[in-house]
Amino acid sequence: VNTGDYYFLSRPRRFGKSLLVSTLKHLFLGKKELFKDLWIEDKWNWEETNPVIHISFNDVDYQGLGLEQALIVMLYQQAEAYDIQLKKNTAKSCLKELLTTLSKKGKVVILIDEYDKPLIDYLEKDNDQAYTNQDILKTFYSGIKHHDKFIKFLLVAGNYKFSTAGIFSDGLNHLFDITLSQHYGNLLGFSQEELKSYFFPYKPNNTQDDFWEQVRSWYGGYTWDRKNYVCNPFSILRFFEEGKFNNYWIEALEPCFLDKMMEEHSFSKLEEIEVGTAVFQTIDIEHFSLFSTLFQTGYLTIKNVNRELQIYTMSYPNKEVKDSYAANFYKHSPII
Repeated sequence: VNTGDYYFLSRPRRFGKSLLVSTLKHLFLGKKELFKDLWIEDKWNWEETNPVIHISFNDVDYQGLGLEQALIVMLYQQAEAYDIQLKKNTAKSCLKELLTTLSKKGKVVILIDEYDKPLIDYLEKDNDQAYTNQDILKTFYSGIKHHDKFIKFLLVAGNYKFSTAGIFSDGLNHLFDITLSQHYGNLLGFSQEELKSYFFPYKPNNTQDDFWEQVRSWYGGYTWDRKNYVCNPFSILRFFEEGKFNNYWIEALEPCFLDKMMEEHSFSKLEEIEVGTAVFQTIDIEHFSLFSTLFQTGYLTIKNVNRELQIYTMSYPNKEVKDSYAANFYKHSPII
């Protein structure tokens, strides 16, 4: 949070993005009591606080009100929390008014979670609505343009990397994408070392080494930089809650457009898939690469890199995901 201004982060669903956003929000608001006895307690300047604009598209009723009106309602609610009465009547103008007014209280932090949800929810079902929402978001984010002096920090988080030309070109085209950065490879998820440290009281029936290797093979193996390897936090917490190895990841249902992509392709397994650097590039509403989508949804992770040829070998991260893909594949395969 002290090395730059505007960040973008993509991770699969159920990987802790919303928790990260909430943590940052309460750090900037100076809620020291929430971090008592935690690592960061004596490493954060609690005397310095910042107003926060927190936009979570999980909480924006764009399906009921329409995206433009839902954004206006959400911004009015945030303004009321700071005793600010907004006067504008478009989402873009409300954002600019709230940002400039809040800046009188200090530099503003903007946190945007699930930024891609108003697009993902309509893919394949209603592409026209997806395009309409894309245009609304593009206009909305342009309200941030020319207000750098008021902003201390901005993070945009989501599941997919949509093209900046589609959403951010008029306002946030200088986001620093930390998705594949080795400096943030372990920002979300549990490393093996963290598991052993924080879940040490858990008493496995077999030997410690065998147990943690089993945990890794079931829920670990995710990497975005081939330096840091982490486990899915959702699955890990469900595993320790239930006390047994099981497929919990499949509970995080994927959107219907991914089901359709699986129907159109005949890959019965995803192992030793060789791809070029295009797999890491952005996507847009009508052009979803299968392997890019599978990587961004967590079905694939990086296993090896030929840097001379710029060829990446991709495979399942773990047993849980492999089983989930197999179940999905055979669900969409014709009965012979």
